Amino acid sequence: MARRLNTTDASFDRDFAAFLALDRDDGVDVAGSVAAIVATVRADGFSSVRDYTKTFDNFDVDEAGVRVGADEVDRMRAACDPDDIAALEFAAERIRAYHEKQTPQDMRYKDETGVTLGWRWTAVDAAGLYAPGGRAAYPSSVLMNAIPAQVAGVKRLVMTTPTPNGEVNPLVFAAARIAGVDEIYRIGGAQAIAALAYGAGPIAPVDVIVGPGNAYVAEAKRQVFGRVGIDSVAGPSEILVVADGDNDPAWIAADLLSQAEHDPSSQSVLITDDAAFADAVSAAVDAQIKTSPRADIAGAAWRDNSAIIVVRDLDEAAPLVDAVAPEHLELAVADPDGLLAKIRHAGAVFLGRYTPEATGDYVAGPDHVLPTARAARYASGLSVLDFMKRTSIIGCDETALAAIGPAAARLADAEGLPSHAQSIRIRLKPVDK
Repeated sequence: MARRLNTTDASFDRDFAAFLALDRDDGVDVAGSVAAIVATVRADGFSSVRDYTKTFDNFDVDEAGVRVGADEVDRMRAACDPDDIAALEFAAERIRAYHEKQTPQDMRYKDETGVTLGWRWTAVDAAGLYAPGGRAAYPSSVLMNAIPAQVAGVKRLVMTTPTPNGEVNPLVFAAARIAGVDEIYRIGGAQAIAALAYGAGPIAPVDVIVGPGNAYVAEAKRQVFGRVGIDSVAGPSEILVVADGDNDPAWIAADLLSQAEHDPSSQSVLITDDAAFADAVSAAVDAQIKTSPRADIAGAAWRDNSAIIVVRDLDEAAPLVDAVAPEHLELAVADPDGLLAKIRHAGAVFLGRYTPEATGDYVAGPDHVLPTARAARYASGLSVLDFMKRTSIIGCDETALAAIGPAAARLADAEGLPSHAQSIRIRLKPVDK
């Protein structure tokens, strides 16, 4: 059973702080192992990628066969259930439409001194997408990672996905085709991240790496950051539901379990102003876990990492939400917009009683790659901006430089950089005396 907190308890502040401090990592330090893999791939190239793939995935792949051909992708797509393909295409259309509205605009103007200023947005040349493989595969994540890159204007989109024991999920490859992925390689793990960052054999390096993965993949992304950009180092999934007593307890229980079933380290939180409703949701969660095919996973997440918090009124909910800064936030209340106005920190917000978080995972449109582990305090979900960079534009004619140059030269002098100052003064007309 999840822990139970009540804001009326004298120990609430201490108990809530302890809850926020929960360590949901698996406790395994993989940094050293990953560093060795990354260094070896960087030094030895594809031969080390092949060796690691044999060791970790029990799959032998050579340079000629590492890339998945277009014909093979077409065969796998044809083997999929047509209704599954239709659902992927429906989701892709909505994801694309949403992200097209995110595309930033260039700007150029002249200020009052005559200086031309502005900015220009351009896409990175190449992006790498990591897609978990085998049975733990998520075609929806392929869409969510690839489509924003394509909308941004990335010219080369590369996907790596492991095929342990040669096992594949055809829907992952179908999703890659629907999303417009250009190259697919059958490798995974930290070695795939290193290959994307530094290049290995037929795999040319990319500029940005995105996509979910296990602890080794996450650590590899952390270690190659700087060589390439990354989306984030994601932690376990989480959901926070603010619900009043007018909800169906079974609905809210299902929403809480929608994230608990991801992983034993996932976290689900209910905040409600109705203690009887809290009891009903807790009972509904227990009942639904018993019939879940993922009962062991969901049960561990609910028991070890989750909480039900009873508040005096919903006004108390907002600061608690901001403290948790959840990846997913459902506002299942009578006035969700009113409560949303009081909340600052969440990865994605789902408004009202008929917007379960799972709509965002698949078909709503916004990206489901979101900040975890309280990172929503300072970070945003994946968007087209993760595949673009902004270049500042500055232009002066003689008059404009005369207006702003003297102050710049003065500051250069103050910082002890005489050539900086000279590069400005040499262009300024002497002042008549």
